[in-house]
Amino acid sequence: MKSTGKRPMKPRETNKKIKKKTSILIQERVDYVDYKDVNLLQRFVSDRSKIRARRVSGNDVQQQRDIAIAIKNARELALLPYAKRVTTQRGGRPDRGDRGDRGDRGDRGDRGDRGDRGDRGDRGRPPSEFGATTPTTDVVAADGGVVAEATGGAE
Repeated sequence: MKSTGKRPMKPRETNKKIKKKTSILIQERVDYVDYKDVNLLQRFVSDRSKIRARRVSGNDVQQQRDIAIAIKNARELALLPYAKRVTTQRGGRPDRGDRGDRGDRGDRGDRGDRGDRGDRGDRGRPPSEFGATTPTTDVVAADGGVVAEATGGAE
């Protein structure tokens, strides 16, 4: 017989009952969700100010919709924050300290005058630094004769 690659299915236990989570609104007998009731709304918001899901809060569809609208109205009126700043650090990167230790890259040495880079080309410098001559133009009189030769820059 050929294997299909799927695991054989186990029969589900039918006698195991799953208890549905009850909503805070039902427990406290709240009829109307008011956007000004910040203490109630904060219970439906995570520590990063995200609205908790229905499966987490235990609300039904209509309760979740009312809660979401009330939280959004409270945020708009600055009663609730849109996001909270989390100050805990993650453990991924080590402490950099004073950056005195360059690690694998080693010391970069004296970088010299940072204004004198050869890779920038001639940007930012006048043409006289590169030995180029200033362009000349002829001043032409009305009758077509050359009157004088003018230079384009100061020398």
